[in-house]
Amino acid sequence: MEFQLFMSRLFFLILIFSNSIAFALKDDAQQPIEINANSVIVDEISGFNEFIGNAEVKQGSLFLFAELIQVQTNTDGVETMKATGSLDSPARYIQSQENQARFIEARATLITYDVNEGMIFLVENAYLIQGFDSFSGDTLTYDINNDKVIVKGSKDGTKRVKFTIDL
Repeated sequence: MEFQLFMSRLFFLILIFSNSIAFALKDDAQQPIEINANSVIVDEISGFNEFIGNAEVKQGSLFLFAELIQVQTNTDGVETMKATGSLDSPARYIQSQENQARFIEARATLITYDVNEGMIFLVENAYLIQGFDSFSGDTLTYDINNDKVIVKGSKDGTKRVKFTIDL
C-alpha cells in the first residue's frame, strides 16, 4: 500500500513538472544584442569583450544583468556570455517562455550562457524559477533547447538542492 501511494505521488509530481515546462522564445537568438555598461574593453582580434559596471545585455526577450559581463565572439557571432556578480549582488538572467506568461528567472554569483549550445550554467547560490516551479542549489545547469534543469548541492553537503512545485 505504501509503495502504491509513493508511486502515485511520484507520478503526480512528474506529470505536474512535465506540464510546467516551456521553451524560451526561439527567435531570441536571431535578435540583435544590446549591451550597456559603465565602461567597455573590446578586443577585435581575440573577440573578447568586457562590460564593466552595472552591465546589462538584452537580446529579444533575454536579459542578463551583472557587475561584469564578458562576451566571447567569433566570426559567426557570440559564443558565450559570462556574467559575474557577488553574494550581495548576484548576476541575473531573465527570458520569456514560449508557452507561459511567466519568465524564466535565474540568479547566481556566476552565470555563463553558451549561446551555441543553448546552455545556461549557474555557479554559487544558484536559483532558477521556471513557470511556477523553483530550483536552488550550489550549481545549476539549464538546457534551454531541451528544457532540462540539473541542480547539484555543494560537495561538502552544506548547500542542498531544493525544488518547489507551486500547484
